[in-house]
Amino acid sequence: MSYTIPKMKCLIIDDEPLARFHLKELADQIDFLTVEGTCATALEADAKVKETAIDLLFLDINMPYLNGLDFLEQLENPPLCILTTAYSEYALEGFRLQVADYLLKPIAFNRFYQAVNRAQQQFIISEKAKKNTLMDDPYLYVRQSDSFIKVSWIDILYIESMQNYTKIHFKDKSLVIHQTMKAIEESLPSDHFFRIHKSYLINITHIDMISGGRLFINKTELPISRTRKEELLNQVVYKKLISK
Repeated sequence: MSYTIPKMKCLIIDDEPLARFHLKELADQIDFLTVEGTCATALEADAKVKETAIDLLFLDINMPYLNGLDFLEQLENPPLCILTTAYSEYALEGFRLQVADYLLKPIAFNRFYQAVNRAQQQFIISEKAKKNTLMDDPYLYVRQSDSFIKVSWIDILYIESMQNYTKIHFKDKSLVIHQTMKAIEESLPSDHFFRIHKSYLINITHIDMISGGRLFINKTELPISRTRKEELLNQVVYKKLISK
């Protein structure tokens, strides 16, 4: 069975507009990176990381309000991180936080390329481990007050985000859990689940039809955001298209 390496979703965090622009320009040259956004502060990034599944941070250290290291340290499940700074004295602190690499500004492309390749190697190892675990054991547990309900991710139709809660939809029932969409997305196999909208994560095996900006699962109509539609067609539909 061949293994397709998913692209790494990255987030650029720097309070300097020129630095953000330069990093995005560098990242756009790398085919295995997709820039999900850029943030001017760690506070802005905190909200983005909690809402979106991010695989890699490009994180500046010296920023107002909350510096990069403090931000990284308080993240519950931090993504891979490449620190970017003009000051070399932070290198040891970065290694303590187990960052993938440490880039000194101004950042040259060859050094950037080296750093993202290092991050990708770590990413591949963790993705393969996650995938093997999920394939061997398709069961998860969902907490409902003081009970734990065993569910199979294969039976999940789609997942709906409801602010601080998430609703998991099955054919014959739905379960509301106190968990972020990002955390659930990270615990499910990425080749079976696809984020079609900031509020919806779907199990691609249960898609009945895609029409325009809508998708149908078990007679339920769900919206597809414009930015996600092309990726959905490329990753899911066109690979299995038998009629042009």
